[in-house]
Amino acid sequence: MTNAASDALVFFGATGDLAYKQIFPALQGLVRDEGFNLPIVGVAKAGWNLEQLKARAKDSLEKHGGIDQAAFEKLLNLLCYVDGDYNDANTFTQLRQQLGKAQRPLHYLAIPPSLFGTVAANLAKGGCAANARVVVEKPFGRDLASAQELSRILHEFFPEENIFRIDHYLGKEPVQNILYTRFANPNFEPLFNRDHVRSIQITMAEGFGVEDRGKFYDEVGAMRDVVQNHMLQVLASLTMDPPTGEDHDAVRDRKAELLKAVRPLAPDTVVRGQYEGYRSVPGVKPGSSVETFVAVRLYVDSWRWAGVPIYIRAGKMLPVTCTEATVEFKRPPQETFGEHVPLNSAHMRIRISPDVAIAVGVRVKIPGERRVGRDVELEMHRQAADDMPPYERLLGDAMRGNSELFSRQDLVEAQWRIVDPILGNVTPFYSYLPGTWGPEEAGQLIGNDGPWADPVVEKATKC
Repeated sequence: MTNAASDALVFFGATGDLAYKQIFPALQGLVRDEGFNLPIVGVAKAGWNLEQLKARAKDSLEKHGGIDQAAFEKLLNLLCYVDGDYNDANTFTQLRQQLGKAQRPLHYLAIPPSLFGTVAANLAKGGCAANARVVVEKPFGRDLASAQELSRILHEFFPEENIFRIDHYLGKEPVQNILYTRFANPNFEPLFNRDHVRSIQITMAEGFGVEDRGKFYDEVGAMRDVVQNHMLQVLASLTMDPPTGEDHDAVRDRKAELLKAVRPLAPDTVVRGQYEGYRSVPGVKPGSSVETFVAVRLYVDSWRWAGVPIYIRAGKMLPVTCTEATVEFKRPPQETFGEHVPLNSAHMRIRISPDVAIAVGVRVKIPGERRVGRDVELEMHRQAADDMPPYERLLGDAMRGNSELFSRQDLVEAQWRIVDPILGNVTPFYSYLPGTWGPEEAGQLIGNDGPWADPVVEKATKC
């Protein structure tokens, strides 16, 4: 397939929750911001008609970002709908008819992974797969073996370069800003290595619980939900080598090299937790041992990072909602002024949400005759996180064939390889009270490399 842009967009699961919360707002944004003017076909089995789908789109936009009247009206004019079973060949015959003259459609599978193979096969049989691109949602598999099997199924009908595995975290402006800040500033990049860095911490805290996602979450857990994908992508952005070249694979090549060098997790490098009250959430199995909190210690077996511990923790019902990374720098080999200085005195903090901030911790002298200091933080950049929504950016990139912000097969497999040894109930889980920073065993995991750098925000805000 050439790099020609897609000439239609099809989204399966058009009546589902993801379409309601993310896809309709993204489509309105593409129409408003990029002049999107191509057929948009929703596909689902709901017994609906086109007018009902349009009403759903209106309700979605009213509750998620607001309606831009001109863009919304244009979106409705572009919108088509096919109602049918994904196992029924007639559904895909109707889809081909709705696509009209379009020959390079983008198919977005906002459906369970168990249906990927069925839909891909029927797209091919219905004449909808030739020269097409396909976007698939996470989770891409439940472990390494299932991820490899999903890729094998998709490769029967689509070449790798036409498969776009979405991780919406990669579409966030603050996540992209990590790479830019590292490689655009000569005063930062020379310090990002084992000679200068003592440890790295990444925290994804959510001040809310599972809420109405009990059934889904109880099949996934924190490790599969956010660590295997989002957090490992942040780790890769913080630690990868500079990309060479300007093609779409330059960054992904470096991320793949980094993730393949990460040592797989072992039971003694993992602490799992579950907040009290989780088992009473509707949809959660009685006696569930699924984790709502996880903390891990990782190592990158490369020359740049050999011996530097990297700590990741993610959890629900924590004191705040915030995602940030902290790079702890080593202290000088000898304190010039004979002070007892905390090990975490020198650091760089990169906040991803709810706001955006880049800060550097430094030590300054306290006024007076004595040569003693105190720790301060210089915040160099701060803004509200009101950038282009991730799904708008990612769908636009997929339509153009720009794959940089999507996961490649080797990247996905490298991420699963890291977490595969400890999936399931390999390690015990510990209870923790809502509103705390997880079980105390997480503090024991970080040990002398701590303490954990607890994010501080004025108010818990959903990311």
